[in-house]
Amino acid sequence: MKILLRLFVAVVLTFVFVCPTLASRIEISSPGQQAIPLALNSILPITAAHAEVAAEFNRVLEYDLELSGLFRFIDPASFLSDARRPGLQRSDVNFPQWRVLGTELLIKGGYQLSGDQLTVDMRLYDVTSQRLLTGRRYVGQRSDVRKIAHTFADQVLEQLTGESGPFATKVAYISEQTGNKELYLMDIDGHGAVRLTDHRSIVLNPDFSSRSKELIFTSYRQENPDLFRKEVYTGQESRLSFQLGLNISGRYSPDGRQIALTLSKDGNAELYLMGTNGTLLKRLTNHYAIDVDPSWSPDGNRIAFVSDRLGNPHIFIVDIHTREVRRLTYDGRYNATPAWNPKNERIVFSRMEDGTFNLFTINVDGTEERQITFGPASKEHPRWSPDGRFLVYSHDDGRGKTLWMMRADGSGARRIAAAGDRASHPAWSGRW
Repeated sequence: MKILLRLFVAVVLTFVFVCPTLASRIEISSPGQQAIPLALNSILPITAAHAEVAAEFNRVLEYDLELSGLFRFIDPASFLSDARRPGLQRSDVNFPQWRVLGTELLIKGGYQLSGDQLTVDMRLYDVTSQRLLTGRRYVGQRSDVRKIAHTFADQVLEQLTGESGPFATKVAYISEQTGNKELYLMDIDGHGAVRLTDHRSIVLNPDFSSRSKELIFTSYRQENPDLFRKEVYTGQESRLSFQLGLNISGRYSPDGRQIALTLSKDGNAELYLMGTNGTLLKRLTNHYAIDVDPSWSPDGNRIAFVSDRLGNPHIFIVDIHTREVRRLTYDGRYNATPAWNPKNERIVFSRMEDGTFNLFTINVDGTEERQITFGPASKEHPRWSPDGRFLVYSHDDGRGKTLWMMRADGSGARRIAAAGDRASHPAWSGRW
């Protein structure tokens, strides 16, 4: 566990003064529709230079901001002399140089490495009005350089959109690289992968708690598909639900106080609510069909799920108070793995057509269904980022399973786990 703890060491964030009158918000409608010209200046050494630190920080920050789809990057080859000046105060910045390049936003930063302690100062400027939008000082260890870059990217999105980015969060997933299906955890760009289980069996369907750094997942470790809970930092693990038969598809409620899951203890796969201590609270469905893959609405009052009660797998919604069930999808013959956007009334799901799965989104009233992935590779098990602006999903092109990420509209798709990892079933954490 010492290795795991070192990988998750917290970065100390020290607030740097930002005048509230300068932090005016730039309104952004949606990714790709209003790309803002951004000059992303490489961070400069405050004392001695450590090129590898600056290069790693710059790569991570550019990756995150490019994924956001909100920016058009100014070519660094066109930067003028101010790009080489280390001053970060407003009076130090030559704004006319940046304006002549068509820049509207400017990011400048500096770093200092003293032994193993890393200090990074970052600034975001509105070039047009010559105003400081936000600035932070981050203090951590040399190994925290990626964490610091992700955290500042989150801060940039929060300043510009009012909602923090998801870049300092984590993705849990299942990998078969050991020959068994085990649970892993990594950064959202695929770095820092850590194996969390050693069940030497089949592990499936992880989900994060919104209240603590823990996950639930199904494992066949004891020759039955039981629901387990695992604390990330301590490594403590326990069986949460071990009813005879299925204990699968566990999903925490938005407040982290309940778990929806599928049990077959009475002979048929039905949806139940369970307390986080394993106590059964309520049976939600009662039908001869198979009901699986629950996903909570943001208000915690409804659950989307998959059922074959009308012959083929379709998406349905159940009210957890009245237990009233209504059908959501009508098109397609095989719809599966729904995930409810944590910020709105839109659901993503996978649909199989001609033997291949692709991803679709739909409003909870059944309107505005849209296909957002295309092509021959199967895309399944989509999960939303905590800000509802991005998706992670399983990708299988026939040569191996891996994980991909994209924006909510289907643009910006990129692989985040190597195909050799045989990775699938992702889950996106909340604020880490």
